[in-house]
Amino acid sequence: MSQHLQDKVVMVTGAGSGFGKLISEKCAAGGAKVVGIDINGDALNEVFDGIRANGHEGSYQVADVTDYDQVAAAVRHAVDTYGAVDVLVNNAGVMPLAYFADHERALTKWHKAIDINIKGVVNGISAVYDQMISRGRGQVVNISSIYGNAGIAGSGVYSATKAAVTALSDSLRIESKGKIKVTTVKPTGITGTNLASWIVNESAIFGLVGQRAEQYAAHVADLTDGTLAPELSDIDSVKYWLITPDDLANAVVHVIDQPWGISLSDVTVRASGEDYLY
Repeated sequence: MSQHLQDKVVMVTGAGSGFGKLISEKCAAGGAKVVGIDINGDALNEVFDGIRANGHEGSYQVADVTDYDQVAAAVRHAVDTYGAVDVLVNNAGVMPLAYFADHERALTKWHKAIDINIKGVVNGISAVYDQMISRGRGQVVNISSIYGNAGIAGSGVYSATKAAVTALSDSLRIESKGKIKVTTVKPTGITGTNLASWIVNESAIFGLVGQRAEQYAAHVADLTDGTLAPELSDIDSVKYWLITPDDLANAVVHVIDQPWGISLSDVTVRASGEDYLY
């Protein structure tokens, strides 16, 4: 049961699908007033129609996180509608895994990832900063990744963007001490979202599993054909192999659902039996 979500105004970027959709729905169900941002207006409308149909509070504004003016306008909409933005979840992101040898076909997606994954976070922080500082209270949750922990073969640009997210979080935490709580959430590999649609070279995923590549490939094959061992898909098993979008969304809601005096600042969300190394 939610303890501290009630009436918090939570803004979520990338709220039209994937993690953002789940985070928005779960926060709203916990009593928060949710404001969604996404570039896809139809998807936003569907998500927030569902939130309101379930008796919860929510509003949205179409915005491209790479455009500061659009993000600032969405923040003004949130303030006009609900009085403030208490929490910003910088969730919008893309994952263009590719080797540098793939540069000819990867370059456009790499540049877009830099715009979304880095500039989008900078724009979000900048748009909410003044009103959080003036109120003396706020929280920014930035979705990074374990890919940001190191330079990994097949993810150079993506890893760099997620390392930047962590650096931005750390700097904001230092600068805004006592006024803005800052949380960096680092998920490991997850299926069931549209992140995979941005992968340029499928083999690049193996950089993160290293010497466990053979085991990982076998597990993926078992997952695909429905023969994954039960203990690997049992969330109560220490062998649980792969987190789900729902697992990650629950973790994000958990870091928001804290008293203002408690900050869960760095959270890595793993499956205890996963094959990822970092």
